[in-house]
Amino acid sequence: MIAAPASGHGKTTIATGLMAALRRSGLDVSCHKVGPDYIDPGYHALATGKPGRNLDPHMVGEERLVPLLLHGSQDADVAIIEGVMGLYDGQMGGNGFASTAHVATVTRTPVVLVVDISHASRSIAAVVQGMVAFDPSVRIVGVIVNKAGSVRHSTEVVAALESTGVPVLGVLQRDDGIVAPSRHLGLVPADERDDAAHTLDRLADQIAEKIDLEQLLALASTAPDLHDEPWDPAAEVTAASTRRPVVAMAGGRAFTFRYAETEELLRAAGCEVVTFDPLHDSALPDDTAGLYLGGGFPEVHATGLAANAALRESLRTAIADGLPTVAECAGLLYLCRTVDGVPMVGALEADAVMAPRLTLSYRSAVVPHDQLSGPAGTRVTGHEFHRTTIAPAAGDPAWLVDGAGHGFGTDTLSASYLHTHWAGHPQLAQRFADAAHAYVAPATVPEATPEVTTSRAKRGNTPARSAAGAEPRTGPKARAWHGDRELAPGLVDFAVNVNDEPRPGWLDDALRASLSEIGSYPDATEAESALARRHSRRPEEVLATAGAAEVFSLVARIRPWRRPVVVHPQFTEPDAALRAAGHHPEHVLCDPATHFALDPALVPTDADLVMIGNPTNPTGTLHPARTIRDLLAPGRLVVVDEAFLDAVPGEQNSLASHALPGLLVVRSLTKLWSIPGVRAGYALGNADLVADLRTHQPQWSVSSSAAAAMIACAGDQALAEQARRATRTAQHRAVLTDGLRELGIETTPSAAPFVLARIGRGAHAQLRDAGYALRRADTFPGLDDSWVRIAVRRPDTTRKLLAVLRAEGLASKEMRR
Repeated sequence: MIAAPASGHGKTTIATGLMAALRRSGLDVSCHKVGPDYIDPGYHALATGKPGRNLDPHMVGEERLVPLLLHGSQDADVAIIEGVMGLYDGQMGGNGFASTAHVATVTRTPVVLVVDISHASRSIAAVVQGMVAFDPSVRIVGVIVNKAGSVRHSTEVVAALESTGVPVLGVLQRDDGIVAPSRHLGLVPADERDDAAHTLDRLADQIAEKIDLEQLLALASTAPDLHDEPWDPAAEVTAASTRRPVVAMAGGRAFTFRYAETEELLRAAGCEVVTFDPLHDSALPDDTAGLYLGGGFPEVHATGLAANAALRESLRTAIADGLPTVAECAGLLYLCRTVDGVPMVGALEADAVMAPRLTLSYRSAVVPHDQLSGPAGTRVTGHEFHRTTIAPAAGDPAWLVDGAGHGFGTDTLSASYLHTHWAGHPQLAQRFADAAHAYVAPATVPEATPEVTTSRAKRGNTPARSAAGAEPRTGPKARAWHGDRELAPGLVDFAVNVNDEPRPGWLDDALRASLSEIGSYPDATEAESALARRHSRRPEEVLATAGAAEVFSLVARIRPWRRPVVVHPQFTEPDAALRAAGHHPEHVLCDPATHFALDPALVPTDADLVMIGNPTNPTGTLHPARTIRDLLAPGRLVVVDEAFLDAVPGEQNSLASHALPGLLVVRSLTKLWSIPGVRAGYALGNADLVADLRTHQPQWSVSSSAAAAMIACAGDQALAEQARRATRTAQHRAVLTDGLRELGIETTPSAAPFVLARIGRGAHAQLRDAGYALRRADTFPGLDDSWVRIAVRRPDTTRKLLAVLRAEGLASKEMRR
């Protein structure tokens, strides 16, 4: 371990020179650096011909220090570790945690002190003696005297050091010709210096001449054996598929900061890592499925980066199309609109400027919502090292740092100032690699053909046959069919999914009061705030709409969907909206044999839009929240129609209050509150998605009465009444299902205010003739005319229907067949 009493004593110069001199003597040298720094390892790599590696207990955890050291030094003759700052200087307030001394103790490495004597003589001995005595567990075995002004000066210092008992391994005179130039973040990286190799040759010559390398190696051999297993990237991650997706990793002079283990983990996770130079390459590597933009100095190379307009445009398009992207610090700046007024990629609605002060700090961060970097609540450690700021500082944040949003995070993008070491958090590498394996570039996705169905198939692009064994009716007539079309004078209504209880008085009062506002154009701002409070969301994450159906129309228009998929059987309005917008949705058909449960593996991996009901209309199937979450994937929007979840006690499996990237939840007030004429619905999603929907929504879409209903139905009084209605619905539904079961009629277990029953072909018309309107089911893809959907009604009304079913002989096996 090459350490010093403080920064500026020449650790990097001496450590790098030792590495180069030992390599020239014929030894295999591995190089390591204490702390998170990227620049020094670049010089180490130049000196040794091996990757520079970092040992930092904050970044990777104390338990990984020895395995990582053993990994980097496999087959090496000697490992040289450069320390950080002063020997005992570590994380502020951490009592020496992450200091050079801490790493030396954990790795049981002997320490050689480099001491700048340019401003003292005999006092240097007192400094060294104090360093030795401060912590006896740190074994200081030698001193290298640096920056001597003359032979007389160095002789005085060496004589004084004899009293410490620590041997002097060599003396170096002042020589500015071997000092690396610095800039606003420290040393200029080796990759940016054309003279780096020449300077290193001079340094190696001087080190070999002035330092006793033989004695140094003898001291190194006193390090005890380490018996841990070397760190192995293949034990940390796995490949998600047999393909090897290309991960484009930024390099060249502008992007020099990345840890060696990052690339090793990606390769172990089945990715092919290809380096590209944003200063010179006009396009991403062929078949790029993931983008990694590490640290560096885009502010220094801003003009050159801006001049490469072709690559900037290519990156902006690829990121907008959902290319999985990690951008750390320099990568964050590069993705901004500008850096100090110079145009950059423009993938982020933010601008960067130089700041008067350096930001340098260890950080602990939390993932605020499910996204590319991990599930909500994931905790990581990292560091910041920059002299720029961006405005705004965050969108949907990539991280929470000290409770504040940090960077930009979505299901396909993580961009922030935070540097992380993936060896310490391999789940970050796994998540990114999985996204790369799942990514399909827009140009390679075949255009979907109409009416393709998928069921009981492996996840992929091959369509399969309908699970229900019937061709779904998806023509214009079927798409336009709704329960209210079943009604006619004199028919008892079991067709329309509207609660048959009278509206609460407070809701009627709110609707009547809204009439006083109809002389002005409506404003839904207050309604959206009320709904946000009701679901513990931010107001910008709520969009009030003219019923839930309007959301489907907006979703259909916001993107040029490549492969939209609708999970059926369900409400046909999503199909109608997609077709009206020029799309050709495919169908994933759930199997009645499994009560129409969804296996997420049935959804094609390259589906960029998935629409599903929960509980589903008409089956009443309530999908577990984890099943819906499993549908989320980079580059995909999942739209969940929760129009009936307010009728489920406790709103079990609702995702309305979960801010998950790539998820849009649709709600309706129509059914539970018996107000279909008001057209009141809303959507809940991340702010950028909601803003996108809002740009496609007509002005004044939500009426004053609808806004008033939203405010009223979002209050505490409404929530209490909702709970009572949900409980009564479950009780009344049990009367219906128990009665159908007694008649031997097949039903699907339902969590909704309706039940799907198989009463036989022709039964729908037979019941209509008997005076009862039920919802026909053959207009739902995946169902035929042997099924009907029966709305839950009060027990006395339900018993009359059951009596008619018995009287009409619809319980017989013949009719059910």
